[in-house]
Amino acid sequence: MRTERPVVVGIDIGTTKICTLVGCEETPGQLQILGVGIEPSQGIRKGVIVDLAAASQAVKRSIEKAERTSGMEINAALVSMAGSQVSSTNSRGVVGVSGRMIDQDDIMRAIESARAIPIPHNQEIIHVIHRGFNVDGQEGIRMPIGMHGYRLEVETHIITASAASTENLRQCVGFSGVEVSQFVLNPLASAEVALTEAERQMGVLVCDIGGGTTDLALYSEGDVWYTAVLAVGGNHITSDIAQGLHLPLSQAEEIKIRHGHAIQAEVDENERFEIKPFGENDPVEISRAELANIIEARVEEIFGLVLQELKRSGYDGLLPAGIVLTGGSSLLPGMRSMANRLFGVPVRIARPQGLVGMTDRLNSPAFATSVGLLKWAFLYHEFLPTQLQKNLSPRLAGNHQAWEILKEWLRRLLP
Repeated sequence: MRTERPVVVGIDIGTTKICTLVGCEETPGQLQILGVGIEPSQGIRKGVIVDLAAASQAVKRSIEKAERTSGMEINAALVSMAGSQVSSTNSRGVVGVSGRMIDQDDIMRAIESARAIPIPHNQEIIHVIHRGFNVDGQEGIRMPIGMHGYRLEVETHIITASAASTENLRQCVGFSGVEVSQFVLNPLASAEVALTEAERQMGVLVCDIGGGTTDLALYSEGDVWYTAVLAVGGNHITSDIAQGLHLPLSQAEEIKIRHGHAIQAEVDENERFEIKPFGENDPVEISRAELANIIEARVEEIFGLVLQELKRSGYDGLLPAGIVLTGGSSLLPGMRSMANRLFGVPVRIARPQGLVGMTDRLNSPAFATSVGLLKWAFLYHEFLPTQLQKNLSPRLAGNHQAWEILKEWLRRLLP
């Protein structure tokens, strides 16, 4: 008999919008969107809550919209996380095996050893993602269960966040009576819908350019090698337009969307449009090239910071598959060409695919994180209760399906 897929919920709390999605997976690779709640953000700046009351109300309205459209009550959800308070490091864990067959308990002991690193008292671990195993000096092992050895090592990528910011985010969602099942870093969620398996294996950078932050995740050999969050995004472009043309922020955002371009040289010098700046009673004409000049400077700075972060990581040479852009700001004309020119690698813009149901607004890079959260939620709700909540019992020896579950869990979801 066919087992029904669970109904899951993801809440993407961004600087510009809050998106709550309710969904289920009818067939592998196809998401059925059952409920959508999109609400403008309030009380959030650069991915961090600065006004808890305002942010809580905005999240509550988003959740209520999703409940109304889905006809379901939301009690728990996966929640996105960004902000400059996020940091990451790589760590190795080592355990002895004594020559017997390696099982899941040995893997968990190795991972626990890897996560036993000194972190500041005001930080907490959000993700522990394994990058590969080493058995008796043999490197490059994807899954050592069933192998014999004496010494098991694991390489992990550990992501931490400010404990205070995390608790504020949990409290913000809890205000609506919703429990946070797990926090998921924005670019990791976006990668679930943006990347192909071939890109993950070859080496690729997910660059999620949102309103307040630009979130990065570098994948190689199928796993995450590096993550970072930069406190700059599309709102900075809007602010530059507002200051340069003496406009209210709302009008600056509107003309950025309608007339903006990231490369001045690709804009017709004779193309003009009207604005109404401060101090003027009548509309004033400006050229689109003048607007593009303002935008280009900031876009170059954003990509320059991304390149600087890549060089700092030491993995800038691991991108044969190039860069995948997501996030609302990636929709700005010229972004792909600018990134291609500055990085010298293939660049494409990704948007969610394989959606059915209430998808009118979701087939956009702006909702890559929101849809990606649902994919994480399927793994979390399906794999966690069946294996990890039972301490990974029964033993996985001889159970191929359980092995696959454990592999997927270790690769994506270990909190």
